[in-house]
Amino acid sequence: MTATGNTFKDCRHRLKRGTMTVKAYILMNVKTGTEDEVCKELVKFEEMEEVATIYGEYDAVAKVHAKDMDHLDRFIIEKLRGIPNIFLTATMLIAKEYK
Repeated sequence: MTATGNTFKDCRHRLKRGTMTVKAYILMNVKTGTEDEVCKELVKFEEMEEVATIYGEYDAVAKVHAKDMDHLDRFIIEKLRGIPNIFLTATMLIAKEYK
């Protein structure tokens, strides 16, 4: 079976068991000088897999997981946007991971 077949089969199995998750990258712009403070706050959330400060158009990026789209929506609205120094977010859903 190909790697794609295994991945698809694994996803179907996880979906049936109720363990399928939604993953996303969230890019953020934060108030200047608060990057470290914001990232230290973000890592406290159970939904966070990784958080990093970055250079470029955005100041930070986070990789998050949620049990479903409703959970992701609640996380973004209630938790992420509740951090005062985050003033802009862009969410990109992960379609497929390779490693």
